[in-house]
Amino acid sequence: MSDLTDPSRAELGNFLRARRERLDPLALGIANGRRRRTPGLRREEVAELAGIGVDWYIRLEQGRDVSPSSTTVDALARALRLEPAEHAHLRALARVAERRPFVLESVPDTVRRVVEHLDQPAYITGRRWDILAWNAAAVDLFKDFGRIPLAQRNILIYMLTDPDARSLFGTSWAREAKRMVAQFRASHDLWAGDPAFIELQDRLSRGCTEFSAWWQSHDISATVAGRKRLHHRTRGMLSAEYATFQANDDPSLKLAIYKVEEVTR
Repeated sequence: MSDLTDPSRAELGNFLRARRERLDPLALGIANGRRRRTPGLRREEVAELAGIGVDWYIRLEQGRDVSPSSTTVDALARALRLEPAEHAHLRALARVAERRPFVLESVPDTVRRVVEHLDQPAYITGRRWDILAWNAAAVDLFKDFGRIPLAQRNILIYMLTDPDARSLFGTSWAREAKRMVAQFRASHDLWAGDPAFIELQDRLSRGCTEFSAWWQSHDISATVAGRKRLHHRTRGMLSAEYATFQANDDPSLKLAIYKVEEVTR
């Protein structure tokens, strides 16, 4: 594979460029000097802040086959003012190795049975955020995932392209959907170029008008617990606390659990 077409290296370069263009030179105390044709810092300014060669940094942004050391990665994170989740993502991109083609995960029977018997809404997703297992409470809160064709049984496809999801999340839909895209981007970039991930990205682009702009921004967000307000079709306004957990049986499996309460007026 040519070093210019390695998808994982291309995503490393895209991420560096997106974060460089986000920075404000004046806020960093950098004089404007000659007129800037594009937003953010120049490549040579990032290289200087990180203490690395300009040519080396340019090769990184171009997605060439170069392997930055952990020291260089940390220096770039400081120069680009990366948040902790972004810093971790940069480290992961820098060390990503050749992967085998993506294969849909399977949920161990014991884990599936435990999830199905939980009283609170719960579901399991994989690395591509495919919905692999769920319980009756999740069906009541969201929808019957079993009626969704297997190829479309994905929490991102549901959230971004299903009118039921927009109705459920109401005015908070855009904020929640954008947050999920930023979380998924961290997984996607490690599988860049894999046909299964390309297909999912294409489907989201076709089904959600907002997706392309969110994707282009290359935002990265960590997965954290939180609270959502939902407009349920029969139960009315709900408050839902949620948290996610990795399965010891297979760390690629992620369990999401919701604690739901009705909002009293």
